[in-house]
Amino acid sequence: MGVTIKRAGADDLDVLVPLFDAYRQFYRQASDPAAARKFLGERIRNNQSVIFVAFVSSAAAGFTQLYPSFSSGLMARIFVLNDLFVVPEARRNGVGVALLNAAADYGRRQGAVRLTLSTELSNATAQALYEKTGWRRDNVFCVYNQSLG
Repeated sequence: MGVTIKRAGADDLDVLVPLFDAYRQFYRQASDPAAARKFLGERIRNNQSVIFVAFVSSAAAGFTQLYPSFSSGLMARIFVLNDLFVVPEARRNGVGVALLNAAADYGRRQGAVRLTLSTELSNATAQALYEKTGWRRDNVFCVYNQSLG
């Protein structure tokens, strides 16, 4: 089963929206395809994120979304790998690995020194994938969030 990765553009929203909506539902958010289309369209049009979509044959099988950022300590570009999703029927077939490799290759080409991500503590499947592909869990820093809404 061959995996093809493509950088998504505005013309790929019809393919991306169902994937993004399913991703959000995985994280217990309500389905909202219209809002997903608006959100993704704005990110793409405003060059605020880079999205790669994976295909197996001609079927969309997953996506990853990167947000550009910087490390003050390193004084260098980094990317936040904010989203990674593979449809259940395509899991364990190399789609996740292909998407992570595409993200890393892109980051290198852009001169980034690091990709960073976070996942739920309970998401052991994703953690195993990340560790299998060379990601290392941070044991130095704690992550905190403050709700603003």
